[in-house]
Amino acid sequence: MANKNILLIEPDYKNKYPPLGLMKLAQYHGPHGKRDKVRFVKGEDPSVFGTAWDRIYITTLFSFEFARISTSIEYALKVANGHADKIFVGGIAASLMPEVFASKPGWHGIRFIQGLLTGSPSKALKLDEYSEELYSDDHHGPAIEDLIPDYGILDQIEYKYPVRDAYFAYASRGCIRKCTFCGVPKLEGDQRDAESITTVVRNIEARYGSKKDLILMDNNVVASPKFRDIIAEIRDLGFLPNAKLNTGRVPVQRRVDFNQGVDARILCKDPVYLRELATICLRPLRIAFDHLGLKSPYEKAIRYAHEFGLTSMSNYMLYNFHDSPGDLFERMRLNVTLNEELNLRIWSFPMRYQPTSLPDRSHVGEKWTRYQLRSMQLILQATHGVVSGEPSFFKRAFGNTVEEFQILLMRPHHFIFNRDHYDFHAGNAQLTEYKKEFAKLSDSERAELLRLIASVDPRELHGQVKLATAARVRSIMRHYLPLTKTEEAEIWAQKRAIQKEQEDLSIIVPDDERVEDAGLNYEEAAVPVIGKGARKKKVMAVA
Repeated sequence: MANKNILLIEPDYKNKYPPLGLMKLAQYHGPHGKRDKVRFVKGEDPSVFGTAWDRIYITTLFSFEFARISTSIEYALKVANGHADKIFVGGIAASLMPEVFASKPGWHGIRFIQGLLTGSPSKALKLDEYSEELYSDDHHGPAIEDLIPDYGILDQIEYKYPVRDAYFAYASRGCIRKCTFCGVPKLEGDQRDAESITTVVRNIEARYGSKKDLILMDNNVVASPKFRDIIAEIRDLGFLPNAKLNTGRVPVQRRVDFNQGVDARILCKDPVYLRELATICLRPLRIAFDHLGLKSPYEKAIRYAHEFGLTSMSNYMLYNFHDSPGDLFERMRLNVTLNEELNLRIWSFPMRYQPTSLPDRSHVGEKWTRYQLRSMQLILQATHGVVSGEPSFFKRAFGNTVEEFQILLMRPHHFIFNRDHYDFHAGNAQLTEYKKEFAKLSDSERAELLRLIASVDPRELHGQVKLATAARVRSIMRHYLPLTKTEEAEIWAQKRAIQKEQEDLSIIVPDDERVEDAGLNYEEAAVPVIGKGARKKKVMAVA
């Protein structure tokens, strides 16, 4: 039954890693499997309309990308000429909010697959043998989840994933934790060991050649009872400190990345964990720092890492959950302190919490406001999503105290968006005037100001001015009114002129060490990099 036409679709969002689920489906259907004709597209490609497709698979990633996912599903329906039964949708978003997908009336008949493609292919894909569906009799074939990914399909698209020259594998699946903000318990369940890393690496190598890096996508590898065996296996594969891969005239540096991070609550219990991690070419060491209650185990883990020579680190910082802006600031500030004391390189990546069942980014945490979240987003756009541990950079971006950070979050958004213009150039007089007025506000007046700006659309601020009861609040709100298009054009014209005279500011964190998604471009475009007159080595930023 070979030579069937199989179409794989990834929605047109920006993502760091290639779609492993689709790559494994390509392996199942491709030349080493069912010998079908497999086509992979990202977004929409009009050329696929000329083929009668026997099956169409769509992957999904973050639930807040539901709009783009919907576009891909509608596109697939057109490609399939309305034959919904030929379309299969799986992946993270489809698993986390199946009821949202199933409730769409126009999608009746599409199969939405939850979780991993374990078990026989016919069972995993919910195939109906009575209807004689394609491969519905495949009751005994290997699980699609256990197949190695087909790297060949990546050559069919123009999009280049920041991380692609790597072995993608799992040493374990699931997690021992049941964090309420995380989708892993629903996606993968309890923690368990996975297939041998060596087997996966050797099979990929035999079919697709050697890869530079080893990306292990475990959710909590240090919780595995076989942790030391896993690290020994990585060493045996040649991923030792300073390991290089010889693929041409110039050897390239290799690295291992546990890209979902490791658990500080386990790392702090025994220095053996960091001692073991220091025996491989780990870069960076990613440690989650999700709330201030983890300060003690997190700091202890960092000190153990320093003791064993691990100096390149990053961490994920959840915010907009049960935390407050002050909680987030204290976590970010701790890294500055540790960087200075231990001479480390710790990058922090604040990650805005959104419920895994929400199809957009509209959630506002109980201790945040919509305005503060937008301010934080603008600040992170200016720092390219990263919090540097370099003191002067951090102070400029986030302030030096909790109070300064909270005041910054209340600043008019165009002051943050056009930071250099108002801090150093033509807009400085207006910023100075605003600061003087803000300093005169009493606590109750600041609270009133925050209430007025907290959740309204910028276009509604004119109406909010009239609602101010305090004269000083009513006066300062003129600074919050959106700029006209003419004013914006003038600021950006001045900015372009100034940039021509300034040195190029380099971004020194490689693409492959950045986070998958931090929501930086949600609703708005990126803003200029902070750092007037900064020397290149002082610009700690990523995109």
